[in-house]
Amino acid sequence: MSVVSLIIKREFIAKVRNKSFIVMTFLSPLLFVAIAVLVGYLASMKAETKKIAIHDESGNFIPVFKNSDAYSYHDLSAIDLQFVKDSILNTKYEGLLYFPKVASLRDYESKIQYISNESPSMNFIGTIESLIGKKITEQNYIVAGLDTLAIKNSVSKVSVNLAKSSGEETVKGLNEIKIAIGGAFGYLIMMFIIIYGNLVMRSVIEEKTNRIIEIIISSVKPFQLMMGKIIGTSLAGILQFLIWAIIGFILFFGISTYFGVQMGATPALDAGMIEAGQAEMGSKMQLYIKEFLTLPIGTLLVSFVLYFIGGYFLYSSFYAAIGAAVDNETDSQQFLLPIIMPLVLGVYIGFFTVLNDPHGTVATVFSIIPLTSPIVMLMRIPFGVPIWQLVLSIVLLFSTFFLVVWFASKIYRVGILMYGKKPTWRELFKWMNY
Repeated sequence: MSVVSLIIKREFIAKVRNKSFIVMTFLSPLLFVAIAVLVGYLASMKAETKKIAIHDESGNFIPVFKNSDAYSYHDLSAIDLQFVKDSILNTKYEGLLYFPKVASLRDYESKIQYISNESPSMNFIGTIESLIGKKITEQNYIVAGLDTLAIKNSVSKVSVNLAKSSGEETVKGLNEIKIAIGGAFGYLIMMFIIIYGNLVMRSVIEEKTNRIIEIIISSVKPFQLMMGKIIGTSLAGILQFLIWAIIGFILFFGISTYFGVQMGATPALDAGMIEAGQAEMGSKMQLYIKEFLTLPIGTLLVSFVLYFIGGYFLYSSFYAAIGAAVDNETDSQQFLLPIIMPLVLGVYIGFFTVLNDPHGTVATVFSIIPLTSPIVMLMRIPFGVPIWQLVLSIVLLFSTFFLVVWFASKIYRVGILMYGKKPTWRELFKWMNY
């Protein structure tokens, strides 16, 4: 058995036998499911209806406001205004909507007040502004002698039907579905890199601090030791992810099936809305399934494996080099930010650029750059990527990995024997020339 395989085996066994690894492997799915159940339960609870007082001195706006599950409106126009304000102080009402008498309708644009001791939500303020604005607009039509019914009937609601050049009908929101699929794969890679890259770094720091490393490198080359740690930790991480997926699926399926617990936050809908939604969804479901089957699923899965391996090995080399250069995790913080920033940048590029322009210059360039390609390219693949771009991106990713491993091994070779000194960026560059 080769030296590297022995190191891989040692790292793998050391990780999976660790008590914290075992506990978190089986506890994490339970925590995730518990959080999902809690969110679903809280979302299903009806919030307390907030009472809103209305003091309308004009008498024109009371019919505009209709009671709902969230808000109930109470006409207190006949009661003294100061008494109503005192009621707000006594928390009998959430707030007071005050309509004063004005000389012209135009004055309502700046004279209406909402009085409350608590800051209202932007959604609530936007809703009442929309209702009041609509009412004032209708009154302006009447004052101008316009036929409000004719104007209302003239309003057109346009729904654009989507179709391909071949004449096939397609569906709306397909780009959002594509970015969600690619984003899920990309985000999974990013989380794996951050979590298990840190494990590689901690493992190196621990052996360096305990001076075990001095004995190990007497019979193992630093490069072999670094690669063994990276691969062994990645195998332990993959095993943990598989266990999480299996346990999580069983828990979600079991709880939702046998206990009827709703997972996640979903808005409460009445029966009519549910039936209408089901009818509409039924008519569109076949189109969504058809469009989903046209996605390059095979390419996406194969690319995910390649970018998963290449991306993890690339960043783990950085983590291993940092672990060799420092004596504790506190000293590593100054070196971690430049590593994490490309991952964060890849997520932002994916969600804010790929969604709107998946084949644009920015999305294309960052899907080829090795430090961001594992995330951005996976978000682009559902939109269709030329094969040459995909091949170029993968080749550059693995070429950069081997180049980084070569440089990182130089830092690793010197850093694992350095104690009691905080290295600087300048010193790290010097170690590369040793």
